[in-house]
Amino acid sequence: MTATPASPASKGSFELGTGPGRVLVWFYGVFTVAAASRSIVEVIRGFDRAPLAYSLSAVAAVVYGFITYSLVRGGEKARRAALACCAAELLGVLVVGAWTLAEPSAFPDSTVWSDFGMGYLFIPVILPVTGMIWLRRAKRA
Repeated sequence: MTATPASPASKGSFELGTGPGRVLVWFYGVFTVAAASRSIVEVIRGFDRAPLAYSLSAVAAVVYGFITYSLVRGGEKARRAALACCAAELLGVLVVGAWTLAEPSAFPDSTVWSDFGMGYLFIPVILPVTGMIWLRRAKRA
């Protein structure tokens, strides 16, 4: 009988994009495209009108893209990176959400994270929490 090579799962690798993780991959993928498309259109139409808001939409797109990539890639290193990005994303949503409510004049146009993601059915504030829960569970798997 020949020895079979060790599977990636036996080396501590996690399939982050399987099971409930697929739903996260899908949502993060959609939000990557949405935030990137939005920021590109906003920059082309007039960056000088609301540079802070448009820059934050671009940052959100990069964060969403990195988390999507990490979930698809899998592994412990990707899991930790995605967890850190989800925490940073949640912090960003909370800070920008509070800022847009406290000082609306700072944001003449909205961002993906404005009003805690109200324009996106609050998914921007729910998504990182869900992601962190999934990524913490994946560590125990």
